[in-house]
Amino acid sequence: MRMILPQAGGELDDFELAEAYAFPRERWLRTNMVMSADGAGALDGLSGGLSAAGDKRVFGILRVLADVVLVGSGTAEAESYKPARPRPALASLRAGRPATATIAVISGSLDLDLDSPLFTEAPPDARTIVITREKASPELRAAAAKTADVIVAGQDKVDLAAALDALADRGLSRVNCEGGPHLLTQVAAAGLLDELTLTLSPTLAGPGAGRIVAGAAFAAERMTLTQVLAEDGYLFCRYLTARNS
Repeated sequence: MRMILPQAGGELDDFELAEAYAFPRERWLRTNMVMSADGAGALDGLSGGLSAAGDKRVFGILRVLADVVLVGSGTAEAESYKPARPRPALASLRAGRPATATIAVISGSLDLDLDSPLFTEAPPDARTIVITREKASPELRAAAAKTADVIVAGQDKVDLAAALDALADRGLSRVNCEGGPHLLTQVAAAGLLDELTLTLSPTLAGPGAGRIVAGAAFAAERMTLTQVLAEDGYLFCRYLTARNS
């Protein structure tokens, strides 16, 4: 993988790649998505269908750098999420922090498979977090609390700003949001997005495939392209939102 913007360069090792994706400040929310050349956010219903080795490498680096990985419950279920895996060769990048980022799952309904590895295999120092709303079933909240840490943010629906404040209070302020499309829409609509890291896959997904955003419309925002890497026909782009450009 090599840099082509802001300036062309040679092949990047993992530490150079981590430097390229370093968080600009302590409190930051980036969203990591993959998209086909014709605008699809998934292939056969899964984002992994658009991925390749380089995309998975960037995905892993972004997780190493993050304090917490934020994901919607639908994506966590569809993509069979598990706890982040340790990367011993990159352990120095997590000095002073747990060996892996914490996974935080947003679920207003708490319709979760609490017996899945995402909950049962999470390490004690990076226990999976469930973010829900006040109106969620007390019984389901109690059940979730047996295998996860539970954050209640918002009354009728999950308040993302309050959820991010609660995560920051736990020392989890560098957020890597992995979607899916509905969560990206909510984050952008709430003005909480700092950065979009977007992998452009050299794939034609065809008509009918959903985009990387879904749900209610929000005001368009022009972003600034600050970095592009390339490998095997894939482009790895970093866009900053207007308030961070």
